[in-house]
Amino acid sequence: MKKIALVIALFLISLIGFSQSFMQGAGLTIFVATVNNSDPSVVGGFTYSPRFNFAEMENMSLSVGIPLSAGISEYYNSMDPDGNSLSFMLNVPLMINLNVGAGSTKENESRLGFFVGAGFGYHLGSYNTNVTDGYDEYSSYQAKSSYGPAANAGVRIAVGNHQKNIEIRLSYLKGIDATNANVFGVATLFNF
Repeated sequence: MKKIALVIALFLISLIGFSQSFMQGAGLTIFVATVNNSDPSVVGGFTYSPRFNFAEMENMSLSVGIPLSAGISEYYNSMDPDGNSLSFMLNVPLMINLNVGAGSTKENESRLGFFVGAGFGYHLGSYNTNVTDGYDEYSSYQAKSSYGPAANAGVRIAVGNHQKNIEIRLSYLKGIDATNANVFGVATLFNF
């Protein structure tokens, strides 16, 4: 396992070291997540999305990126005497994308583009979990983390000069740990 992790790390470092261009964007996101024995959790937040294009052609590119998302939401818990709780969400996937058209490279002058990609991600979220102690069933609000394969796809619409665009992204992470999480995301970013 350590050898596989080392090979992956060296591969990613070589991609970053020989990247042809760095691109970035920021915007708003909404995540809906479910884990075993819990109610769905909905959290809004902010996304910062850096990426390195490591292979560029005239109208497309291959990139590696980490669209980092974080958010805070308030949760009302009727079982808790205080009633309210704050929850924190963090979503960190490592994605390899195929980018076509607008936003694929800094030189691309297309007005419309799209991207699709896959990778591996980590998600930390808070969930209202239903617990049974043998006598009664009650709710418990707790943070749980999950990791697993991730996918994303979206469109980009050029605005202003050819380097800036608006991105609409759909994402999904499937937890392969004990939580068996399903994390769906929608984001709108401005790439500059």
